[in-house]
Amino acid sequence: MPQIPSLPRHSLGKTGLQVTSLCVGCAALGNMPETFAYQVAEEQALATIRTIFDSPITFLDTAASYGDGESERRLGLVIRERGGLPQGMVLATKADRDLKTGDFSGAQMRRSVERSLRLLGIEQLQLVYLHDPEHITFEQAMVPGGPVEVLRQCQEEGLIAHLGVAGGPIDMMTRFVQTGLFEVAISHNRYTLLNRDAHPFWDICAQHEIAAVNAAPYGSGLLAKGPSTYPRYMYAEANQTLLEQAQCIDELAQRHGVPLAAAALQFSLRDPRLGATIVGMSRPERIEETLTLAELSIPQAFWRELEVISC
Repeated sequence: MPQIPSLPRHSLGKTGLQVTSLCVGCAALGNMPETFAYQVAEEQALATIRTIFDSPITFLDTAASYGDGESERRLGLVIRERGGLPQGMVLATKADRDLKTGDFSGAQMRRSVERSLRLLGIEQLQLVYLHDPEHITFEQAMVPGGPVEVLRQCQEEGLIAHLGVAGGPIDMMTRFVQTGLFEVAISHNRYTLLNRDAHPFWDICAQHEIAAVNAAPYGSGLLAKGPSTYPRYMYAEANQTLLEQAQCIDELAQRHGVPLAAAALQFSLRDPRLGATIVGMSRPERIEETLTLAELSIPQAFWRELEVISC
């Protein structure tokens, strides 16, 4: 996309990794119809990854669990095709439990890291998150020889450059951040036009000098495609209350001539506490569309009314 200028980059917290504020989420590229309610064929995924690599966005996010390795495998095909990860690109992944057995042990974390290295075809993972620790307890995650300790061992061995944590429940994520063992933290679906649960969490991350990353500003699709077109939130059917709230905000956006998707994306991008916003993309054209939404001028009156609107 030569007509689009380069995006500014900044250091992601204390990692030193230079990233764009927009980060491409690669979950759907792993073909997860049970999560997203649509399929992504391999050729479509590969074409999307090639377009990402040629775009101004230099930050990508995947996970071992996305398609149980399929997202990483597809990324690895294009990485090999390009002769390695493009210069300046930052690719983050996540260490996961065994999706078949539920094993979330330290040994499983090592297996996850080693499989990610193999599938991606790279020698070191730039950034790895402990993923979805809510499937165990905080205490189980922190036990000697457990998931966190083994990931730190992998870091000491040079398999991982930087370590983060990515999960759901804010109270649990707060406990991980307060350990001081992580450099980056992802919260997903909890800082959107419909949900502000992560608002205090970003302040906690700042207090501990941990880079904060917001994932799923569209609530997994509802705020991108609209409540009538895609009535799903957090990977499930949205309840009537959420749909009515989304419709109310959509009507406000329409009164200001603003696409709902632009408002949802910029709600996250305009927060100075956030180091990056992860947006899932499953088609090549989504990259340019997202860049356009990010740059669209939204009147201040919209944001003022959003704060006082009663939906």
